[in-house]
Amino acid sequence: MSDINEMNVGPRWYVAHTYSGYENKVKANLEKIIENRGLGHMIFDIRIPTEIVVEKNGDTEKEVELKIFPCYVYIKMIMNEESWHAVRNITGVTGFVGPGSRPTPLSEEEVAALSIEQVQQIKLAFGVGDSVTVTNGLFTGYNGTVQAISEDLKSVTVLIKRGTRDMPVELSVNDVKLAESQI
Repeated sequence: MSDINEMNVGPRWYVAHTYSGYENKVKANLEKIIENRGLGHMIFDIRIPTEIVVEKNGDTEKEVELKIFPCYVYIKMIMNEESWHAVRNITGVTGFVGPGSRPTPLSEEEVAALSIEQVQQIKLAFGVGDSVTVTNGLFTGYNGTVQAISEDLKSVTVLIKRGTRDMPVELSVNDVKLAESQI
């Protein structure tokens, strides 16, 4: 890789490809190498883009961190022979993203578009067509089928069987949970 030193264009974001599930291990190992070899002047930042998803099941909420781009680690570095070898030789790294063996830095537009900050989203434990149990309100204890979920994920329409007919009832997502038979 004698032409790596010629690629030096200052600190830029590069993308390293890793084995599935090795992203955190690669980041931790790279941070150790930076500290042990004193490479802090060449490798500035390491990020694994994630998002926090809130899974709701009745009034129970669980935050789950998901990787936005599995198998990729973003590294802000000055590309030269030493920094290239430091990243490339970490267990779990298969190479840099770019044509052939030439790492390609991300453009400023790509860095902005790939916002690698954490974003919080809400994900419900149930969807349209799932059986749910009402946990609060007039219909507490009744089971029904989810007919619709509002766009803002705050209310849900549930078909509750009353006698011989189904009655649509609009409830807060906090007042229903996935039926035991569905868990």
